[in-house]
Amino acid sequence: METAKQKALEVANRMHVKHLRTPDVVIGADTIVTVDDQILEKPVDKQDAYRMLSRLSGKEHSVFTGVAIIHCSSKDNQLETEVTNFYEETKVKFSDLSEELLWEYIHSGEPMDKAGGYGIQALGGMLVEYVHGDFLNVVGFPLNHFCKKLAELYYPPPKHNIQHKKYDSIPSVDTFENLSDGESESSNFTEHKAASKLDNSGMCSSGTIYNYENSSSVKTGFMVPLENQNGVSESAAKLPSKILELMDGFRASKALFVACKLKIFDHLKDKGPLKAVDIANEIGTSVCGTERLLDACAALGLLEKTSEGYRNTNSANTYLTSDGAYSLHGYIIHSNDHVWPLFTHLESAVKEGSRQNHRAFGKKAEDLFKDYYHSQEVKQRFMAAMHSIAHLTARDVATAFDLSQFKSACDLGGCTGALAHELVQLYPNLKVTVFDLPEVIANISYFQPSGQCTAPVTFVSGDFFKDNIPEADLYILSRVLHDWSDEKIHVLLSKISAVCKTGLVL
Repeated sequence: METAKQKALEVANRMHVKHLRTPDVVIGADTIVTVDDQILEKPVDKQDAYRMLSRLSGKEHSVFTGVAIIHCSSKDNQLETEVTNFYEETKVKFSDLSEELLWEYIHSGEPMDKAGGYGIQALGGMLVEYVHGDFLNVVGFPLNHFCKKLAELYYPPPKHNIQHKKYDSIPSVDTFENLSDGESESSNFTEHKAASKLDNSGMCSSGTIYNYENSSSVKTGFMVPLENQNGVSESAAKLPSKILELMDGFRASKALFVACKLKIFDHLKDKGPLKAVDIANEIGTSVCGTERLLDACAALGLLEKTSEGYRNTNSANTYLTSDGAYSLHGYIIHSNDHVWPLFTHLESAVKEGSRQNHRAFGKKAEDLFKDYYHSQEVKQRFMAAMHSIAHLTARDVATAFDLSQFKSACDLGGCTGALAHELVQLYPNLKVTVFDLPEVIANISYFQPSGQCTAPVTFVSGDFFKDNIPEADLYILSRVLHDWSDEKIHVLLSKISAVCKTGLVL
């Protein structure tokens, strides 16, 4: 049950800190299998799966699922939780399993993410001789016990003694609404209707979000509105949290942008904790304005505020300092100086169907790109921005598809090669060419990884609108197309199409 509780608490804390939302309820579950007083969790490899399944062959074993229901609230911006735990046990017996059947099942891959090395709801069902108890508990979540526990928590019976009816299977929702002595309604008991219903999209009408994975389950959502005996809702309109979050989201973004622009996280990295007055003196700002900005960053989970002052969170040290391991500082400054001004003219862009660079910066988009590359300071800042976001997202991009079939790739507009270096690390047989403007290629040395073999990555300078692009099996356009007009995009894609042979991929 402790693992289930920690899972749920992690989700609750993440939502409270990262998403600035306090869930009403978070539910976590964790399943284990026991046989001969030994706990079997998830196998680490096929041999471990074979060891587990061999122990279960011909034997009865127990499947335990611990469930934690975390009730959450927020007071003075601090998360408060109340935990309710329970567990369910189900007896399962395996047939005598042949070596052939064991390995056939193991090679299917199914055992690798299942407690005890099998999934009864799928191919693993063919191994089972009988089940005594809740079948869904073996699947990974004891729904029957869970529903009864919810009834105890949310719809407690009157204080006078009640004789409960016993059911052999999962009862209907009405069973939990009407906990009277018999089948007839009690005049002293108010019925509460169904907790939530699924709409056509599979989402709960009450706003509940479900996340179910293998043998564990996590659920977050809002309290269900009660109804009186006449069917009239007794609850007020739900708080539109998502809409309110969108309304105020720009404030949080700007607070982050300004804190990075003033390098507050850099100052706190080596010297924290510091008082607001000390930080203000270092960065040359007003004390009252600095303190308000620091408090905003603390509320957003970017800083920690103590009696000694303010200090960085681990996330701030990693992502928000200019020299962090996965620093986003450059991209944040780019967002503040370039993207933010453009989005302030979004209304005009929608009305006119045109770019707003002339309104935001007094220049056309093409002229703005020329400025990037003709000013060394602006160029380095722009390249740092592109490198920071590419470096952070490179692994996710590189693993989104299986690229092991390709021998060569060309990253068009690949800038510093952050994605290219990740690709050759993941696919040792792949050689990547980064193709970008001469002004970019001439300044890549600062961004190259140290201590790694960079031979599979080569840099070629050129203009992909004017010059021939290198031949490759795979062409990559990452964070490139959105910068250009439809006409320019058509030119670029046509050039790639012209050099692509059968079997090549974009």
